[in-house]
Amino acid sequence: GVSGTVHEVGHALYEQGRNATYVDLPVADPLSMACHESQSLLWEFCVGQSRAFHKFLTPLLHDHFPHTADVTPDVLHAARNRVAPGLIRVDADCLSYPGHIFVRFDIEQGLMDGSVAVADVPRVWAEKMREYVGVEVPDAASGCLQDVHWSGLAFGYFPSYTVGAMMAVQLLGAARQALPDLDAQVEKGEFVPLREWLRVNVHEVGSLYASLDELLVAVTGRPLDVDGYVEFLRAKYAPVYGLADK
Repeated sequence: GVSGTVHEVGHALYEQGRNATYVDLPVADPLSMACHESQSLLWEFCVGQSRAFHKFLTPLLHDHFPHTADVTPDVLHAARNRVAPGLIRVDADCLSYPGHIFVRFDIEQGLMDGSVAVADVPRVWAEKMREYVGVEVPDAASGCLQDVHWSGLAFGYFPSYTVGAMMAVQLLGAARQALPDLDAQVEKGEFVPLREWLRVNVHEVGSLYASLDELLVAVTGRPLDVDGYVEFLRAKYAPVYGLADK
């Protein structure tokens, strides 16, 4: 519940931060859905799953849920950063999440080029989940029917999540340079400085730049960087699993 709320608030902050001076003009529109997902995933993955956020969150949990009184910030952080490949995309950890996207993207390509028939989607889904995520799919409810995107005709959307996650990490790196005490702020529940940095550098900018890469170059100094996301994953999970020296 916390993760889902933080994710959707990230989307809302992007919409609320759009440039009011140019409202209803194309330049004020969000740059892309990948950029939109970068805003939700920055808050969900980069902030909401951080050690600093759990130091902020734990006392609140103790106040509202007394049975959590013995849970420390470190325990909560480790529990919420557990790698456990599963069936449901929205519950996936950052490490296995891209596998869920690969499954959907492969199927979408097959549907578009005719190599996958609609009737074969459940079977192909199960095969791809076994290949990419390493889980067995017991039924369509926890398989190809779990997302609303296809029923809403949002074909081609799923890669926005992985591209958005990579963009989020890159933006976070630039934000840390501008806000060197960011972790301390998050730990105290002070989220406004990061929100304002995003508002100035992403939200209000809208579609001024022609592409996601151009926006990233302007804000971070380089286009989309896959290596940066890999390093983020290492830094995120190595301490949790005692792999810092590996």
